Amino acid sequence: MTKVSEPGPVKAAETAVSDFGIDTTTLSSREAVRDYVARLRAGEIGSLPAILGLVVLVVLFSVMSDVFFSLNNIANLLAQGAGQTIIAIGIVYVLLIGEIDLSAGTASGVAGAVLAMHYVEDGNLMSGMGSTVFFIFNALLILGAVLAGLLRIWPGVAMSLLGVAITVIGFKANPWVEMLLAVCVGAAIGCITGFLIAKIGMPSFVVTLALFLAWQGVILQLIGEGGVLGISSSHVLDQVANGNLSTLGSWLLFVIAAGGYAAVTLGGHFLRRRRGLVTQPTPLVLAKVLALTVFAAIVTILLTVNRSPNDLIEISGVPYVVPIVLALMVAGTYVLNRTTYGRHIYAVGGNAEAARRAGINVTQLRASVFVISSSCAAIGAIVYSSKVGSVDPQAGGLNTLLFAVGAAVIGGTSLFGGRGRVADAVIGGAVLAVVSNGLGLLEQPAAVVSIVTGLVLLLAATVDALSRRRAAVAQR
Repeated sequence: MTKVSEPGPVKAAETAVSDFGIDTTTLSSREAVRDYVARLRAGEIGSLPAILGLVVLVVLFSVMSDVFFSLNNIANLLAQGAGQTIIAIGIVYVLLIGEIDLSAGTASGVAGAVLAMHYVEDGNLMSGMGSTVFFIFNALLILGAVLAGLLRIWPGVAMSLLGVAITVIGFKANPWVEMLLAVCVGAAIGCITGFLIAKIGMPSFVVTLALFLAWQGVILQLIGEGGVLGISSSHVLDQVANGNLSTLGSWLLFVIAAGGYAAVTLGGHFLRRRRGLVTQPTPLVLAKVLALTVFAAIVTILLTVNRSPNDLIEISGVPYVVPIVLALMVAGTYVLNRTTYGRHIYAVGGNAEAARRAGINVTQLRASVFVISSSCAAIGAIVYSSKVGSVDPQAGGLNTLLFAVGAAVIGGTSLFGGRGRVADAVIGGAVLAVVSNGLGLLEQPAAVVSIVTGLVLLLAATVDALSRRRAAVAQR
């Protein structure tokens, strides 16, 4: 009987490489393009429609209006949609698990109202709210901490209790304290919302719709019908949305942003090459980095030019809202792409039952995304309150919510869960800002702006549904 020799370790390794070559080879440029086209045909279109739509809108409005590409309007465009974009960043987390947060807008309004009242009343919230409302308000903050503790969401516990400490101790008016208090209020709201949905098991649509109405009533109670709380006299609060970096600061931001992106992208690319993992061709990666760097440099050059119509006043520099949005986008992208928590979010969004059987604490995770959503809503409230210089009973109203959800969906985040990125909210926010800004320059009435915005959102939802159907067919 002839003995068959076993293959040696080298031969076995070569066989493994040939069997799993797609995981251990570098794609050529042609293969990368072919792979991208195949993914598009399979329904994985991502934010491509939003990017193409943004380009079309920019070209269209620049042709129809001579003012659209003016330096003043470019800076205004960046700040115009920053508030709703930040709220949309938080909503992305909720959409990724297949839920919805209809209360994000009015939750941001509550946070903005508390911020403004703390400033106007010099830190004495009891005087502004009245003793009964003050005690109920702090009881809700404590309730948020207790519910977060039951779910073991420790950041929610810490932020809720910090909010209680700020209100009870009665710190004097300080813009940094007020901004921190707003985020604490947002986190506590998210703890309550998340507990009702994840632990009690109530539908997110019903819970957040009810809270949308409830928080709207809270705003009215805090500010009063027809009342306004002004914050424009605070230099720091006013500068959040209306101020600009210095020329040096603008270029430092460019170096940090462009250099950081290049370092992360190229570092990851060459690390994968060294480990023999599949990766895009180096020329394509270099082209992507170069294109983004050139674009960022052009924008920085334009924004550091004096854009003031008055010769006696100089207005230049990148608006402060740009690094704020960039920081939230980078942090959110890191969380979703590079942490276990982020991978669990995608897993729950893809199949919650499978995620539960894999050992993921689905209840805790579902609640936590609402804490993130409401916290981002509070940051958005800081920005849009700074932009208008006041908070009124309509703060965080229906349009704020719809535009925030619309920004996330238009950018490419799926309403069905499991697919989307934080950058989608920024892209979608840019689309909505361009639509509003461009139609405003063309002196179109509010009715036209609403109709066009609605049609853009409807188109995005249609694309999402069709791509989902395409992907389902491709997987069969």
